Amino acid sequence: MTDQAVPAKAPTQATPSVLKPKQLNPLRQLLPFVLRYPTRLALTVLFLLISAISSLAIPAALGGAIDEGFLEQNLANVGRYSWLIIAIAAVMAIASGARFYFISVLGERVLADLRQASFRHLLSLDARYFDTHRVGELTSRLNGDVATIRGAIGSSFSLALRSIVTIVGAVAMMLLTSPMLTLGVVVAAPAILLPVIAYSRRLRRMSRSTQDRLADLSAMATEMLGATRTVKSFTQEGVQARAYDARSEESFAAEVARLTARSVLVGMVIFLGTSAIVFLVWWGARSVFEGTVTAGQLAQFLVYALMASGALTNVSEVLGTLQTVAGATERLTEILSTKSEVREKANPAKLPQPPLGTVEFRNVAFSYDPEGGEPVLHDLSFKVDAGETVALVGSSGSGKSTILSLLQRFYDVTGGAILVDGIDVRDVAVYDLRQHFAYVEQEPTIFAGTVADNIRFGKPEASMAEVEAAARAALVHDFVLDLPLGYNAVVGERGVMLSGGQKQRLAIARAILKNAPILLLDEATSALDAQSEQLVQQALEYLMRGRTTLVIAHRLATIRDADTILVLDSGRIIDQGTHDELVLKGGRYAELAKLQFRVD
Repeated sequence: MTDQAVPAKAPTQATPSVLKPKQLNPLRQLLPFVLRYPTRLALTVLFLLISAISSLAIPAALGGAIDEGFLEQNLANVGRYSWLIIAIAAVMAIASGARFYFISVLGERVLADLRQASFRHLLSLDARYFDTHRVGELTSRLNGDVATIRGAIGSSFSLALRSIVTIVGAVAMMLLTSPMLTLGVVVAAPAILLPVIAYSRRLRRMSRSTQDRLADLSAMATEMLGATRTVKSFTQEGVQARAYDARSEESFAAEVARLTARSVLVGMVIFLGTSAIVFLVWWGARSVFEGTVTAGQLAQFLVYALMASGALTNVSEVLGTLQTVAGATERLTEILSTKSEVREKANPAKLPQPPLGTVEFRNVAFSYDPEGGEPVLHDLSFKVDAGETVALVGSSGSGKSTILSLLQRFYDVTGGAILVDGIDVRDVAVYDLRQHFAYVEQEPTIFAGTVADNIRFGKPEASMAEVEAAARAALVHDFVLDLPLGYNAVVGERGVMLSGGQKQRLAIARAILKNAPILLLDEATSALDAQSEQLVQQALEYLMRGRTTLVIAHRLATIRDADTILVLDSGRIIDQGTHDELVLKGGRYAELAKLQFRVD
């Protein structure tokens, strides 16, 4: 087992640095993604304006038809205005279709870019971030939250923009039609807008709460479905199902509260808008009776008022949607705004070429809690020359796996320095540094692809001949030939179709293909049976030839030939030497050797 001591997980809470109050509306974070495509955006706005202006021209033509046609009983004028309205409608239809196309394509493009940027940024974050965030919750942000944002970039954004243009245009036309009647609209508008704006702020808080509960639900499902055998073995199906039901009900209750609030908002706008229209009809009828406006002007004005009222209702609905989107955007931009604690220098140093393969720890201290937690390593110093094999031995929690993590710069040391080929790892580009290591874990990660895909993970551009050569060296080739599709056989999620020994050899083949100068082995044989261990050990011996190797092992038989064995306890080196030297000293290592070799 690994001895990496990490702080207690807080699955649903972000790090303090992420929770700083935002000065800008979260939706503004989407602007850079939208502005990448100025041509599509410009065409969207152009066709939207054409569509809105066309719709505003129809009531004007209708007013003319009433005054110059119906009231004057002139059928020719009615026909002329009718053809004009049909022509305007044709322009409006074409512009509306084009607007829908461009805004939809733009929305999908922004959605894809946002998801890609979020995933790429997640991969760039340091290991500490993933120590305190559950994978299922992050997956929920990538999928659920990004899908929610689709509404803002697509239909909601389009509807909001079109409604705003319609409101502005309708008010302008109303002012041209009758300044007196427009005065009534100016008085009535705040009575509608102010309650809507005040109430919509509540929706945003509810939307954030809903997204958080959905993410928690997704995180639990991901965790449990990824460990179904453990759940079944401990007969926890009922317990976990009830826990999932409880969280699902919490999510349902949060969503119902949000929908209730949004329904109240829509109802409020409809009632206030209808009341305002009734007031305008009364005010307009009075003006017609007094002779200050004509019947055609009143009809034209009322159509504009209805258009403005309908647009205002649309804005209220969009406002509710955008508050939901704002909550999702805020959660997603938390990821994008999180900075990795492992920082690269502007002008990183270059590692020697060809690589030397040397490693040195100089007075290294480290704590998983940067705020003053218990140190895992204390003033640790040792050196590994090129081609040497150094073994790390100690009880769980002694710091062995932490050493390998720091060497690959998954975390930064809190004191001292780590040198690879004589250069501080903090001065080197992370990519260049990690290219120097081939890492074989105790429980290797096998991806849900083919055998060839998993081996090629160590060198994506490798040819099939190179993949097969690495497989032969790792003693993978023979068992692959027995699979129905050979190297194209799908191994299943986490390599479920393979045995432990086969997965381990597959990981070794991946490391062989990478051909890095420094090899890191984290108890690569501890969980295997005797026969599998023998095969894996043969593959490891091939892999270790000519490479600098740091190996963690509980089975001392696998490290008897190591050049140096470091015995660790509570993050300190308490003894070091060869196997024979340490046995003769009679210390902690000698006690372990006595117990293990007696059993052997």
